[in-house]
Amino acid sequence: KSSVQTIGEEQIQNPYTELLVLKGHQDIVRFLVQIDDCRFASAGDDGIIFLWNAQTGEKLFELHGHTHKITAIAPFSSSDASEEKKHLILTASADRTVIVWDCTSGRQVQKVSCFHSTVKCLTVLQRLDVWLSGGGDLCVWNRKLDLLCKTSHLTDAGISALVELPKNCVAAAVGRELIIFRLVASNEGSEGWNVLEVKRLVDHQDNILSLVSVNDLTFVTGSHVGELIVWDALDWTKQASECNFWDSSVHPDVQPEIKLSESPNETSVQHLTSDEECVFAAVGKGIYVYNLQMKRVIACQRTAHDSSVLHIERLPNRQLISCSEDGSVRIWELREKQQLPAEPVPTGFFNMWGFGRANKQANQAAKKMQENTPVYFLELVGDLIGHSSAVQMFLYFGELGLATCSADHLIILWKDGERESRLRSLTLFQKLAQNGDLQLKF
Repeated sequence: KSSVQTIGEEQIQNPYTELLVLKGHQDIVRFLVQIDDCRFASAGDDGIIFLWNAQTGEKLFELHGHTHKITAIAPFSSSDASEEKKHLILTASADRTVIVWDCTSGRQVQKVSCFHSTVKCLTVLQRLDVWLSGGGDLCVWNRKLDLLCKTSHLTDAGISALVELPKNCVAAAVGRELIIFRLVASNEGSEGWNVLEVKRLVDHQDNILSLVSVNDLTFVTGSHVGELIVWDALDWTKQASECNFWDSSVHPDVQPEIKLSESPNETSVQHLTSDEECVFAAVGKGIYVYNLQMKRVIACQRTAHDSSVLHIERLPNRQLISCSEDGSVRIWELREKQQLPAEPVPTGFFNMWGFGRANKQANQAAKKMQENTPVYFLELVGDLIGHSSAVQMFLYFGELGLATCSADHLIILWKDGERESRLRSLTLFQKLAQNGDLQLKF
């Protein structure tokens, strides 16, 4: 029997009771990117990019230009004061090209075909008005798609993820290494840049799968074997780490599962997101809330889904949304648990109390801290059943709802049923009033 939580048909706190199914893709849809308040783009293994209206589900454009699957996508808004603001998107493909698209006209603005390997990630540095492509090397480009500078070939694995840091720096995941690069203005002109490697961090024991910037002071990385490391974004020193996600003794609130062996995928940190207080990690089949100030996991669901969690996001209302390879999308609420009389904290919890037998003084300190520390838990409040295969990611559009994409080739727009019903009633009311069919009797 599955140890995953279930929720009945009565989902009072789940507003998403209506859905729109968007068809068009012919293969796995891996990426969704928001263009503005009501438009988004989708892309995946069929090499086609679609632009959609998030309110109506209308297909706005179908963009053809790549011959292989899309490997990265990023929005790139124009910031030129002399022209009207343009919404652009960058797409990279396994065909070793990058294309810039105009979201207003649906036209291809420019194409770059000089790459020696597949571009795996794209990052826009809006403040510097440049964008970076990561693959076999790191390239810096301007808005006109002029190559400003590039690194020498790094490794065969190449750069798998990038995150922007302060002081014109970026952190690049290259296998299990984290390489810090700095962009330095050259003397050739106002648009000239050089990219310099300034530090290599080798604290991870396995490949880095996820990176997230928390704020100007902190960023976090997660690896294939379940290591989470908190870094100082200014001097790149290691501030804290957590590598006990799979250890049931570390998370005593969760019932342990009996297993003969631990599969590597069950400890893999697939995705990270954050707010100012916490990092939210998708680890194997579970989701974990790591408090940055307390430097420990404060809440978790070890089996949030039946398969690996691929994407997780924090909503403004203390809720989380997660999606999984099992085709499910779930809404969670972070709640404070009523405190019971304090018991000694198990040793090894985020290595706070050391390994082995804790001494009496440390045990008393742990007990006192536990008494003063609120305990949280994640409660399942919504289950969105609609996809028949792995849900790759999603976008949250506030009152317009939620967009999800999947290996079943579909995109689903999940809508607040009560809001949609009110809008339909209002539209009908307005039409009747315009036609003179509405007679108000007093």
